[in-house]
Amino acid sequence: MKYQNPIITGFYPDPSICRVGEDYYLVNSTFEFFPGVVISHSRDLVHWKQIGHCISRNAQLKLHEGTMNNTGIFAPTIRFHDGIFYMVVTNVSDHSEGSGNFYVWTKDPAGEWSDPVFLNTPGIDPSFFFDDDGKAYYMGTGNPEIYLREIDLEKGELTGETIKLWAGTGGAYPEGPHLYKKNGWYYLLISEGGTERCHMLTMARSRELEGPYEPCPDNPVMTNRSLRLPIESVGHADLVEDANGNWWAVCLGTRPFGYPPRHNLGRETMLVPVDWSGEWPVFGDHGKVLEEFETDKLLGAAKETDASENSYFDDFSSERLDLGWNYIYNPDWNLYEKKAKGICLYGNERSLKDPEVIAWIGRRQKHHLSETKVTLEFPCCQEGEEAGLTIFMNNRHHYEAALVCREGRRKLVFKRQIGSLEKVEYEQDCVGEKITLKLESDLDFYRFSYLNNDGLWDKIGEGEVQYLTTEVGGHFTGNYIGLYSCGNGQKCRSGAVFTDFSYKGRKTGEFLK
Repeated sequence: MKYQNPIITGFYPDPSICRVGEDYYLVNSTFEFFPGVVISHSRDLVHWKQIGHCISRNAQLKLHEGTMNNTGIFAPTIRFHDGIFYMVVTNVSDHSEGSGNFYVWTKDPAGEWSDPVFLNTPGIDPSFFFDDDGKAYYMGTGNPEIYLREIDLEKGELTGETIKLWAGTGGAYPEGPHLYKKNGWYYLLISEGGTERCHMLTMARSRELEGPYEPCPDNPVMTNRSLRLPIESVGHADLVEDANGNWWAVCLGTRPFGYPPRHNLGRETMLVPVDWSGEWPVFGDHGKVLEEFETDKLLGAAKETDASENSYFDDFSSERLDLGWNYIYNPDWNLYEKKAKGICLYGNERSLKDPEVIAWIGRRQKHHLSETKVTLEFPCCQEGEEAGLTIFMNNRHHYEAALVCREGRRKLVFKRQIGSLEKVEYEQDCVGEKITLKLESDLDFYRFSYLNNDGLWDKIGEGEVQYLTTEVGGHFTGNYIGLYSCGNGQKCRSGAVFTDFSYKGRKTGEFLK
């Protein structure tokens, strides 16, 4: 069969994977967005369904406010041992309480996970390794060596001395370590070169856990650097063996476009076949990650597909929000109210440009070519009140169509923020409290329109995609399609009710139906 990369589209970086029988579980980084650490399930490695989050309660930890796209939840690892799932990760913050490396555990990955157990150890990108003798080990990224310490998971304590394992092959930022044991060898897989164009995987091995580790003679074992392939920046991988003895890697990658190359969907999850019939594994196509792989190793696999992958509809009539919705930072539940049909957002004093908690829910943009519609009911009677539909990279890079009260009048506006530059590019008086907005995207523009009284779509503005790309204004995340309300200096007097949200995505060259 043939399968296409990415296997999980949109902002799903830093994948880690484990297998339990015929079931596969995968986690991804979430940075400043809440709930934290996406967890997905599959039976065939290609089709995935999100089943929950490892961080789902405000009481579990505090996400650091003030800097978007490069703080929060970095690089989780998931492992299964003796009937328990463990997820270890870093909360990158300002070194205040609740920051640093921690793990959570559960017996039901689709249910609630434990409160965090914080570990007094430096670095990022933590990983667990369980040896044949039953001992458990913690691995972390040092400066620059990858290091190892024994851990007592019942007590939540690191024990023994710090053992330095390997510093890589000389590339920048040796990180993302994972350790595997095969045929009496300990294999250490890491990433080097940074998570941009020079990203690569390297490997070393040793007969003894403590080393010394000898590097693979064919390092890097995987990279797409300096190649004009549809997928770039590949790295940060984790290996898994299926029930038939076949090996696979999940890794992150980007799908850039234009020149110079740029990307707006974030780092996505890829699947790579691995040939480990020799002493060293061979990843993908002689170390390259392709957009399409053909393999006979996945025949007869059961499919479990996330229905929201290509299209999604939500009238917000369910008791709980769909798992695909996120908040910025830990949500203030006073800003949200569930209606019989719809969700009501009560804007606080903040603005959309503030890197703080606001009334905002968003879903990842998963396709370059997409169409989003939503209906908004908003009385909008207090000066400065605002609610609308936004395409959002971070607080300094976003476009939106919104209803706003200006000089005592209710107006429909289109705005853009690019860095410190802000501009209202369209403004018209708006009669009536309800409006339907539409956002369309392609490789060049984000286009906004509204449904007029004649049932036709009137365009109100567009913004270039290039200004909402990682290369221009982002760090580690991708773009979100968001619904928001804000008071711009004072709390909103009116709630903004959103309903009938729809999203349709398509591959380049296809047409929406």
